[in-house]
Amino acid sequence: MAKRMTQRDVAALAGVSQAVVSVVLGMGKHAYPQETVARVENAAKQLGYVPNRFAQALKTNKTLSVACIIPDIANPFYASLIRGVQSVMDAHRYDVIVASTDAVRERELHFLNWSAQGRVDAVIGTFFHAGVNDFEPYLMAGFPIVRIEAEYKTAGNLPLHNIFIDNTAAARRAVEYLLAQGHKHICMIAGAGGPAGARVKGYQQAMVQAGLTPQILMQADFSEPTSYQSALSLFSNVPRPDAIFAANDVMAIGVMRAARETGITIPGQLAVVGFDDIPSAGLVTPSLTTIAHFPELIGQKAGEILMNHLSGEQDSPGSTTEMPYRLVKRESA
Repeated sequence: MAKRMTQRDVAALAGVSQAVVSVVLGMGKHAYPQETVARVENAAKQLGYVPNRFAQALKTNKTLSVACIIPDIANPFYASLIRGVQSVMDAHRYDVIVASTDAVRERELHFLNWSAQGRVDAVIGTFFHAGVNDFEPYLMAGFPIVRIEAEYKTAGNLPLHNIFIDNTAAARRAVEYLLAQGHKHICMIAGAGGPAGARVKGYQQAMVQAGLTPQILMQADFSEPTSYQSALSLFSNVPRPDAIFAANDVMAIGVMRAARETGITIPGQLAVVGFDDIPSAGLVTPSLTTIAHFPELIGQKAGEILMNHLSGEQDSPGSTTEMPYRLVKRESA
């Protein structure tokens, strides 16, 4: 049986100490020159050395892994968010474990508890149901959590990191854009939970300010089939909506399918605006006007905040960070 290579072997070949090898191939953040890093990495590759993550975890009391808890792994928005988190974690030699909760409270709590049992060092998550009271025992035990939210929230004195987009203001901006185009019969289709409350609030604010009556169809989820059926029911109304604001792009695409199948032209007879700016928003025909809020950038910021916390560079125990949004005008409205 071939001998298993160790850090000592790598150190001997690279001409450095074992401590240097441990730091360079371990935690990732250090001040060693690139020439030293290259020697260590080349030596490890030449010898076929594979770091023993379990041994590192026992020695450092760190797993070098974080959990990313999201509500829907099939939604492209969350795929982009994970990509952003992973780009930061990769640079620090951390692994990312993804858990999809299907926006179910019991699953959110399950994966929080699972994560805090020593399996990962911290959590980055979007939670539709779990809140500060659920996070408190983990935070008080020193387990870091970065929460991505749909509106500004505080956690009192708890060391919770909040990243948020002002979804209320963003939704209001989308509806004001439709109003400025002369639309009066603007309906909204939304799913339950998560960012729905903040986005509905923004829609209602814009409609009331314009002296119009809000009309909202709240559904069980944010899926395309759900919005497709909702749109078909709206098309039978008199008067028929001249614009629909969907709570996310997936729902907006469902509305567009319903319009196409019933012979309603977009944007001629119906304007459609979504939310999220997923990749397919620019690929559908007509292309979808939507609110962009840059999930990959959000993921990167979450990763940076978390790594600052884990490395002890965070000045305060908790933080609140607002991220940008933008109305993207395309063909559908």
